[in-house]
Amino acid sequence: MLTRRQNLLNVFQHQIPQWLPVTGHVDPYNQPSQKDLPAALAEPLKEVKWQDEATIAFSRYLGLEIMDWYKIPVKVTRKRVVVETFSQGETTIHLWHTPAGDLREIIRCCRGPGKVTSSNRVEHLVKGPEDLKALAAIFEDEVIQPDPQGLAEVRQRRQLIGEEGLLLGPMEGTPLGMMYRVFTGVETLAYLWTDARKALKDCFSVMEKNYLQRLRLALQSDLDAIVTVDDTSTTAVSPAMFEVCNLDLTNRRSRLTHQAGKLYFHHSCGHIRDLLPLYRQTEMDAVHFFTIPPLGNVTVGQGRCLLGDRITIIAGLVQLAEPMDDLELVRRSITEMLSQAVPWDHFILSVAAYPHRTMEQTKFVVDCVREFDRKHLARKENLPVSRH
Repeated sequence: MLTRRQNLLNVFQHQIPQWLPVTGHVDPYNQPSQKDLPAALAEPLKEVKWQDEATIAFSRYLGLEIMDWYKIPVKVTRKRVVVETFSQGETTIHLWHTPAGDLREIIRCCRGPGKVTSSNRVEHLVKGPEDLKALAAIFEDEVIQPDPQGLAEVRQRRQLIGEEGLLLGPMEGTPLGMMYRVFTGVETLAYLWTDARKALKDCFSVMEKNYLQRLRLALQSDLDAIVTVDDTSTTAVSPAMFEVCNLDLTNRRSRLTHQAGKLYFHHSCGHIRDLLPLYRQTEMDAVHFFTIPPLGNVTVGQGRCLLGDRITIIAGLVQLAEPMDDLELVRRSITEMLSQAVPWDHFILSVAAYPHRTMEQTKFVVDCVREFDRKHLARKENLPVSRH
C-alpha cells in the first residue's frame, strides 16, 4: 500500500500522485482559533511553540500528510561580538557591539487573536551604508558547529513522522531576502541598492559564506528537505535584483542539497508572478507556499505555465484566510484552483491554520478539497462518485 510519504515523494519524482497531497501547518502565528477546539487538539494546541508537535497533531486530526518544520541542527556561538538586551513591556532592544561598530535594533511583540504572537522590527540594525561593515562583522565573528543534541532531536522527529510525511528544515533566506526581512527593511534596502551596491554585495558575500556553513551541517541530519525562508515578493525586491543576487546562489544551495539526497524548497509567500521565469532557471525543487490572488498575484494555472514541468508548486489554501460568509463561493474558489492543478503532477496543497478560523471552518475547506479529489478520481477511473 502506498504511504503518504511516498505519495508526496512521487510528486518530486515527476510522477502523478495517487491522490492529491494535502499537508497541514501550525506555528505560533498560524494556529486555529481556540474557540470550540476539539478535545483531541485541546492539549497539543493549548500553547503552540516553535519545534513542538502541533503540526503533527493538526495534520493527523484532519487526515492530512505531514510536512513538519524543525530547526536545522547547528550551533552558533560568537567570539567577540557582544549583544546587550533590554526589555520593557512588549518591546525589546538589542545593542550589538561588533569590532566594526555598534548597531541597534528594536523589536515589538505583536499579539493577535487568542494566543497568536508575531514580532515586528520597528528599528532595523542597518540604517545606512555606514552600518554594513558592522553587520558583516557579526557574521564573520560567528562560529558554526554541529549540534549533536539537535541532530538527535531531528532524528527523533523524523521517526515520529514515519511514513506519514516529510520533515523540513527551515534555514535563513537569501542575503537579499534577509536584508529586507530582518536587517534593513524595504526602504533602506532600496537606497543601499542604488547608492552603495558594491558595499551591499560585499556584505551579502560574507552572509552567504556563513549560511552555507549552516546548510552543509544541516545536510548531515535526517531532514528530508531544506526550506530557504525568503518570503520573496516583488513588493520588496525587483526581478532584476533577484536575478543578480539569487540565481547562482539558489543553484549553489540546491546542488549542495541534492548531493546530500535531499529536496530544496524556496519559501515565497508574496507577489511572485514576475519572479517565476527566474525561478524556472534555478534547480530548486519547489516554490513553497505559492500564494494565489487576492493575497498573491499569480494563479496556479499561470504558475504551472511559468515554472514549467519540473518545479513543484506547494500552494497555500488561502481561501481559509479570505471571507467565508458564502461557503458555496469558497467551494467554487477551491474547485477552480484545483482544476488548474490537474493532474497534480508538481502540485501539493498546504493548509496553514488561521487564528480567526475555527477547526470546523478549517475542516470545511479540507472537505472541499477531498470532495474534488474523489470526483476527479472517479472521472479518471470512470466510476460512480460515492457520497460517503
